[in-house]
Amino acid sequence: MQKQPLQWTVIRLINWTTEYLEERGFENARLEAERLLAHTLRKKRIDLYLLFDRPLTPSELSTYKSCLKRRLSFEPIQYILQQTEFFSLPLYVDNNVLIPRPETEVLVQLVIDHIDAHYRRADTVNILDIGTGSGNIAIALARNVVKTRLTAVDVSDEALRVAMKNAETNGVAEQIEFSRWDVFQQPPSVFLHAFDIVVSNPPYLSKAEYDSGCRDIHAEPVTALIAAKEGLQFYERFSNIAYDLLREEGCLFLELDENRATQSLKLFDQKKWNISEIENDLAGKARVLKLCTKRG
Repeated sequence: MQKQPLQWTVIRLINWTTEYLEERGFENARLEAERLLAHTLRKKRIDLYLLFDRPLTPSELSTYKSCLKRRLSFEPIQYILQQTEFFSLPLYVDNNVLIPRPETEVLVQLVIDHIDAHYRRADTVNILDIGTGSGNIAIALARNVVKTRLTAVDVSDEALRVAMKNAETNGVAEQIEFSRWDVFQQPPSVFLHAFDIVVSNPPYLSKAEYDSGCRDIHAEPVTALIAAKEGLQFYERFSNIAYDLLREEGCLFLELDENRATQSLKLFDQKKWNISEIENDLAGKARVLKLCTKRG
């Protein structure tokens, strides 16, 4: 009797992939197996539990194998799926933009809390997001603070295209003006003293930290991760230009690397700022530098 070929059902493929990924040191192997398969079948992950005995077609198996090969080469799963979530919002991502991290939600929440505390509901708050990448910070602020007018800038045209796509998807394209600006060039004249809030999650890894970091980050745009001067290059630049971008009583919010928090703060001339604080994330790590202007 001829032996029947192995039939790859949903549950068999999930179990096999989970074991295969675990053997190669991948964390969250079961979750990743399910997400890749749900993507292949164009289903929600929870729907797989109703399809355990469903066999995959040859075409579906081929697509799944291609996705798995990409993950085994340490391409981030977010790029393979071309999607992620930030502040409970869906975002498209590809290798032109940094993958938004959960810790950056702390930065966004601090800005929201500041607006709630210091601006009346009738006020329009003007915000500049520098290095917008996927647009995650600007979009989250636009969705959660109604009276905002945002300007989101990036040096990369490709990143700006991704950000604009995400703004459209999340229904906030009319609230955000996207434009190209290299922060190491002179600010456009219309930016001077124009903003109530400037916010940024700048690159802050040194080259050595990048080289020794987890392999997944090597698929992300290096310019969004590495900064010169041992990771302090962008903080030094902000210390020179941020004051001139802000209106009277404006505030600057910068995401931080916990190991550079004190060094970053020292770059700023304390004579210009009446508030200078380092805020911690939920793990108690230094995460956000907040500075507010002192004029007159």
